[in-house]
Amino acid sequence: MSALWLALGACALGWGLNVWLARQGGRLARLAVPVVFGLCLLALWEGIVRAFAVPEVILPPPSSVAGAIGANLGLIWSDFVQTILKGAVTGWAMGCAAAVVVAVLVDRSPFLTRGLLPIGNFVAALPIVGVAPIMVMWFGFGWQSKAAVVFAMVFFPVLVNTVAGLATTDRMQRDLMRTWSASYWQALFGLRLPSAMPFVFNGLKIATTLAVIGAIVAEYFGSPTRGMGFRISTAVGALQLPLVWAEIAAAALAGTLFYGLVAFAERQVTFWHASQRGR
Repeated sequence: MSALWLALGACALGWGLNVWLARQGGRLARLAVPVVFGLCLLALWEGIVRAFAVPEVILPPPSSVAGAIGANLGLIWSDFVQTILKGAVTGWAMGCAAAVVVAVLVDRSPFLTRGLLPIGNFVAALPIVGVAPIMVMWFGFGWQSKAAVVFAMVFFPVLVNTVAGLATTDRMQRDLMRTWSASYWQALFGLRLPSAMPFVFNGLKIATTLAVIGAIVAEYFGSPTRGMGFRISTAVGALQLPLVWAEIAAAALAGTLFYGLVAFAERQVTFWHASQRGR
């Protein structure tokens, strides 16, 4: 039980450090608080697993997961390139770009507003386990089918958010643009699209998590001999649980970094918005 007491002591120390950091304020302190909290959780996880001798096939300790990451770094990197860079990022970029373009078309056409959005909500509700095998049959076992699944998953959340954002400008602002003889496109790029940016980025951030999940799950239904979903599936069958958790940790880190990059871009683009003030 000594490992558990050491873990509890580390958690108590980390709690006190977090309380002190929370009182300091500043960006560095805000970044340090979740890092310290996460380290405390890892220490508690390690202590509980070792104190109660939990079998590794049930739950490996973080030290074993870290060892698996170090021993399989090249393998994890190739899986990361296949799943995240080729499947998730490519599908996310194409899906989000197409959603913004279609949102402008929907905004110009009341017919599309009444007809396309309900269909979009229906398609967005389709389960990924039903869509992924179809995409694999259409686009093959390579990363293209995973990108297609991601495209389908991110398209409608971004579309709905962009359409809602384009409708946020009030009548007085639109009347003022018409008073200045602004065309539709001048009003779109000068007023409505900038006003819609908080909504657009909200959709983009939701899409980042959907993209990572979609690319990994799609690999369960057909993949070449690499990829995070493929590796997790095969490693579970071989009872290589530390490698499974290593892939999960790499996917979580990639998803967090992806989300953080989009959030950083949001702060640069929508610095004027009330939600970004004081950050």
